[in-house]
Amino acid sequence: MDNSTLVQSDVIGAIKQLVNGRDLTRLAVLVGRLDTQQSVAVLERLNVHQRAVVYRLLPKKRALEVFEALEPPLQSELMAALQDGEVAAIFAELDPDDRVWLLDELPASIAQQLLQGLPERERQLTAEVLGYPQGSVGRRMSPEVVATHPELSVSETLRRIRLRVHDAETVYTLPVLGRERRVVGVISLRDLLGADDAALVDSVMNEAHTVLATEDAEIAARRCADLGVLALPVVDSESRLVGIFTIDDAMRILEREESEDAARQGGAEPLRRPYLATPVFDIVRSRIVWLFALAIGATLTVQVLSVFEATLQQMTVLALFVPLLIGTGGNTGNQAASTVIRALALDDVRPRDVLKVLGREARVGALLGLLLGAVGLVLTGVIYDLRVGLVIGLTLLAVCTLAATVGGIMPLIARFIRVDPAVFSNPFISTFVDATGLIVYFLIARTVMGL
Repeated sequence: MDNSTLVQSDVIGAIKQLVNGRDLTRLAVLVGRLDTQQSVAVLERLNVHQRAVVYRLLPKKRALEVFEALEPPLQSELMAALQDGEVAAIFAELDPDDRVWLLDELPASIAQQLLQGLPERERQLTAEVLGYPQGSVGRRMSPEVVATHPELSVSETLRRIRLRVHDAETVYTLPVLGRERRVVGVISLRDLLGADDAALVDSVMNEAHTVLATEDAEIAARRCADLGVLALPVVDSESRLVGIFTIDDAMRILEREESEDAARQGGAEPLRRPYLATPVFDIVRSRIVWLFALAIGATLTVQVLSVFEATLQQMTVLALFVPLLIGTGGNTGNQAASTVIRALALDDVRPRDVLKVLGREARVGALLGLLLGAVGLVLTGVIYDLRVGLVIGLTLLAVCTLAATVGGIMPLIARFIRVDPAVFSNPFISTFVDATGLIVYFLIARTVMGL
């Protein structure tokens, strides 16, 4: 459920009014009635000052839960609004992987100051995670892991869990380590509880699915989701355990990636925070660059029209079909791009499959163009002229084939050159297909009508 549906608008309005009126007594009572999710929903809809006031009135235990549930940009803003002592206490209570999410949003000087204020052990754990490349799963794992060994008994493993249950990231999936901390298997808490206390871990453990610490975090997250596991052991190049990657972090990564793809396919930068908590200027900034880029690209369409101005003057009826043709081409390309981007995300296709995708999308586009072109030929031929109908039919066939082919391979090319495939999708494909589609249209018209 979306957090915005968890709190009624009149409650949020009352909280804003109490904050602005500085009625902290009634505000504390009202805020105290909210659970963690409702508190998050409220904070997402307040400005920076209001958010800091409300957060200070949360009970200590719930305050940390609420802070961990906020998006990193909101966490960063909140820390800037709180006092130094409050900031240090919150930061120290976070898990190492959650600290890194936050540190990535903070200015370097503030991040360094917060790290220096941590206890020695927490600073070392956080530094381990920070040492991995940006975007890697190592930067999103937790180094706090409960592990066991094949020769240990079930009862000894359960004793280990009880000793670490409060400081470990998860106890539901335990890596099983052999020599030199190499992962040889995994065992779930369910299997441990269902096994005989005297049984050895070796007899009840399962095959381990692991991820390299340097692997892309999105790929690791999709693997975690596809396997349906609660956690994946994270290993180095020699299969030695370095951390654990949990399903909640995987879902968080996938949600962020889906938001980025959706925004870029629509011609905007992702907001990376709740919509109502985003300043208007930031929303404008996320869109204006793309609008400028698309406007410049649209000048290609204008240039094509100017080149074929004489053709339009000789056969003015051709101008009536320009919106239909470029719209159909853009939609066809966008459909192909969206399908391939989704296949890339699910690892169904890879850049090396570019020829297969090209051939498949060319056939799909040709069939779509054949169907649409046949309808266009008949209808336009009846209403206007058979030659006009033939021009429209042939153009739809050519444009759909071209658009589907380009739309299908551009995300693969983007992935190959290590650019976000969504950037190469809908807006740019529409601009490209508009210009090339018009060229095809007028060339076919000249040939069929002898203009």
